[in-house]
Amino acid sequence: MAHVKLKGNPIALKGDVLKVGFKAPGFTLVDKDLNNCSLMDFEGKKKLLSIVPSLDTEVCLISSKKFNEAAKAHPEIAVLIVSTDLPFAQKRVCGLEKLGNIHTLSMMRDKSFAHDYGVLIAEGPLAGVCTRAVFVLDERDKVLYAEVVDEITKEPNYAKALAALGS
Repeated sequence: MAHVKLKGNPIALKGDVLKVGFKAPGFTLVDKDLNNCSLMDFEGKKKLLSIVPSLDTEVCLISSKKFNEAAKAHPEIAVLIVSTDLPFAQKRVCGLEKLGNIHTLSMMRDKSFAHDYGVLIAEGPLAGVCTRAVFVLDERDKVLYAEVVDEITKEPNYAKALAALGS
């Protein structure tokens, strides 16, 4: 079982963190229009999955803005922002912040994504939501880069994630 920190306090994650070289598990999440959206919907594209606790927090919004800019510069890459936020909140934040180049996906119907990717917080005040993580997948869903940010309140390593995309 992996651990991360929240303001210096260790918290456990459920599941095994997805590792580089492995094939990413399929998933079905909910998009901003309440439609089911699966990994297969992005078949044939490189994908960057930015997993965040909530778009309504400062660091999550900062990282979503940075990855939105990367998506704007590289429209051939699918940038997916996954959180436990309801699609209504995701749509509101993206509208207010003009984040039109990313795909927001909600775990509102099923949290198996978080367990399968090893990012589900198991304990503490954020139990049941995702920790901050970034996964880069190739066109066949092989993991090229994996980062579970060790302190939830910190930003991911943008340079390494984008380098894994070849951007």
